Amino acid sequence: MLDRWTLTLIKPPLKRLARGCDQQGIRANQVTLAGFALGMLVVPLLGFQLYTLALIAIVLNRLADGLDGELARLQGATDGGALLDIVLDFIFYAAVVAGFALANPADNALAAAFLLWGFMGTASSFLAYAILAERRKLSSMTYPSKGFYYLEGLAEGTETIAFLVAMCLFPGHFVGLAWAFFGLCVITTATRVVGGYHSLKDDPATARQDV
Repeated sequence: MLDRWTLTLIKPPLKRLARGCDQQGIRANQVTLAGFALGMLVVPLLGFQLYTLALIAIVLNRLADGLDGELARLQGATDGGALLDIVLDFIFYAAVVAGFALANPADNALAAAFLLWGFMGTASSFLAYAILAERRKLSSMTYPSKGFYYLEGLAEGTETIAFLVAMCLFPGHFVGLAWAFFGLCVITTATRVVGGYHSLKDDPATARQDV
């Protein structure tokens, strides 16, 4: 829901950083993999309740996620790079939730399990629509530079990052935050499934470009 505004704010500095990385010969996929490696540190860090360090790992991972996209647009985006980007993103998000379950299994595990359930809904509805949109040659006017059809929803990247940051800042409130975000994921999944079904139920020949 908030991505269209946050992307407008962060794109200019990311573009400048990407130009500097490009001049140094750094490739987009290298940034993707490095960011993922940093992101995976959240599991042991959260498991040992090192919440500040986990927050730093989250921020660095998200910075890399924005930077690799700008680098790809400079160097030439590839389908392989787009695949790495989205798959590793979803693995990272799930890893953070798993880390909080490790931090306090007795209190956090149930809420973490339901939040992962919610992530399954948002991820599957997002990726399934992207596949069918590609088959119909649909393009998003809101996010035209994305490597796949970026289906909007109540819980997008900005909201996810905000909740993950809040969980690190207030780990004692993980359960409440997890249940709240699970609710947002359920609403997002439902609206995507209903909206996506209605936009795809007609014969492909009648499909129009998203406006």
